[in-house]
Amino acid sequence: DKGRAWLFGDDISTDLIFPGRYVHLLSNMPELVKHTLCDARADYAGGVKRGDFVVAGNNFGMGSSREQAAVIIKLSGASAVLAKSFARIFFRNSINNGLPCIEVDTDGIAEGDELSVDFEKGILRDHSNGIERHFEPLPPIMTKILDDGGLIAHVQKHGDFAM
Repeated sequence: DKGRAWLFGDDISTDLIFPGRYVHLLSNMPELVKHTLCDARADYAGGVKRGDFVVAGNNFGMGSSREQAAVIIKLSGASAVLAKSFARIFFRNSINNGLPCIEVDTDGIAEGDELSVDFEKGILRDHSNGIERHFEPLPPIMTKILDDGGLIAHVQKHGDFAM
């Protein structure tokens, strides 16, 4: 599947992804999703389409460990976050909630480029400029968790220690 690139810089914090002033919307996820990444890019939530990609630099998801930051990116329609590096807690929260996070060189990707990702082979393709980047595929257990829709769904399907 192909999607457009939405560019973000380095050090995108969970506070930029999910601003604290919207914490009162936690019981209304469809409304909360309308504010995804609003402090980093006001146009993201209203313009993102299912299958698009969040593309960033270093240290994506830094800051507080707000689990909802990963959840609302997934619910916004993004198929994955592609970044040079991730804050570890955000990375883990993302996998646990079914949002793929791929560490890959994002240099040269432009706003709106048409991208596709082969998660199994570890290949990012930028169809707009012909760039092909290779990345280390996720470990099989993480792939299973993502395929099952997140950690809770994975445990419900396979039991506590399913590999």
